[in-house]
Amino acid sequence: MRSLAAGASERRYMLLAIEEARRALGRTSPNPAVGAVVVRNERVVGRGYHSRAGRPHAEVEALRDAGPLARGGDLYSTLEPCDHQGRTPPCTAAILEAGIRRVFVGSDDPNPLVSGKGIRRLRSAGLTVAQGVARPECDALNTEWFHFITTGRPHVTLKAAITADGKLASGNGDSRWITGTAARRRVHEVRSQVDAVMVGAGTVRQDDPRLTSRIRGAHSPLRVVLDGRLTTSPAQRVYRPRSSGSLVVTAATAGSSRRTQSFSARGIEVAALRGRGGRVPLETVLSLLAERGIVRLLVEGGAELFGEFVEGDLWNRLLLFIAPKVLGEHGLPWLCLPRGRRMADALILGAFQVEQVGPDALLRIDRAKTAPVR
Repeated sequence: MRSLAAGASERRYMLLAIEEARRALGRTSPNPAVGAVVVRNERVVGRGYHSRAGRPHAEVEALRDAGPLARGGDLYSTLEPCDHQGRTPPCTAAILEAGIRRVFVGSDDPNPLVSGKGIRRLRSAGLTVAQGVARPECDALNTEWFHFITTGRPHVTLKAAITADGKLASGNGDSRWITGTAARRRVHEVRSQVDAVMVGAGTVRQDDPRLTSRIRGAHSPLRVVLDGRLTTSPAQRVYRPRSSGSLVVTAATAGSSRRTQSFSARGIEVAALRGRGGRVPLETVLSLLAERGIVRLLVEGGAELFGEFVEGDLWNRLLLFIAPKVLGEHGLPWLCLPRGRRMADALILGAFQVEQVGPDALLRIDRAKTAPVR
């Protein structure tokens, strides 16, 4: 028998594997988040997850945890096991060596190095395999990674804290604080699960943000500043501490600009890309980040940068933290987006979810499926 059906108990075990995968969510890039469990005689005897790139994969960790009890048992993996030699050996070899009898898989792997090969290898060796067990939940684990591996660009989330009338700041640029402590705490959680956070030079000059994840023991993302003319100061907080990493992307000429040298002298990385009028095309920036293994990118402003991402169809998700406050006509809008004057010209977004976060609301919107993908 080469395949088998999955029922309620199989789904329950796969949900346990999902719990394992979530233990390293946001820390495995450029690899996906994967969890696995080994079951024998209806008892979980091994658990494992992929902790970070270069470390053993989830299946291997679960098999090691199970030890001899893996022989004759079932393996549940949230993602198709790999069958190629990368930074670690193929998982299929470990599965076969451990004497696993059946394999249950949640998500198919779209990576051309893996896609379908792991399943075929296991079936050709006589193992029975079930695919698509708790697929929606398994797919949700790696939505961002699937986008990265199929498009070659990071998954982009735009995040803004705004008033109920859509203002990002008061007329003089004051934005502290629009939302309450619970919403700001959630932002730190979001940062801890992305690879990089990006802002424009105007936001750095106005707000002097740190952009770190201030959760004890949590991962802090790479901080990326789009500063086409190098108008920010290397002394600003976004570039400290150097241990958590920062990157300035500019259109200034590297090596000849005194401003560039002032950043380099402080150990701050500067990437000089070809651009016009002091602006670097976002697609070029996203390609640069993808080459660095950035899977999840969080963009935190400002309004012009948000507009560039939206107008260029380069965004995937929108997180709006909305406070029960009104600034009125003198407030600054959160999005600079040239559109028509008619309702028919409005940009159509995708499905949304609303969550209460302290006194504020969190509106999550995914880009409409019909929107062009470039």
